[in-house]
Amino acid sequence: MSEQISPELFDHLVELAALELTAEEAEYLRDQLNKQLKSIEELAAIPIPEGTPPAAHGVPFPPDVRVPPRKDGAALAPEAADIKTGAPQTSEDYFVVPGIPHEELD
Repeated sequence: MSEQISPELFDHLVELAALELTAEEAEYLRDQLNKQLKSIEELAAIPIPEGTPPAAHGVPFPPDVRVPPRKDGAALAPEAADIKTGAPQTSEDYFVVPGIPHEELD
């Protein structure tokens, strides 16, 4: 089977994602993506009997073994002040971070 993600396509995707990869990282990631696509094709080729319901979990997960959902609510972290003291720059209650370099797309 030929690779679906060619070096040229991968380079284009890397440029669109504004990633900076070494040659080794790029080849590793491209190889892994091709392997993932191959695995997806193999799964898609498995015949499934008509009427088989979709499964959300591969293993049965009945309600009696599920952890009940926690009560959702906002709360201030008690260590927030300590965390902010470690930040290089803050403004009011926010961290100040450098801008993300980007290019305008055509």
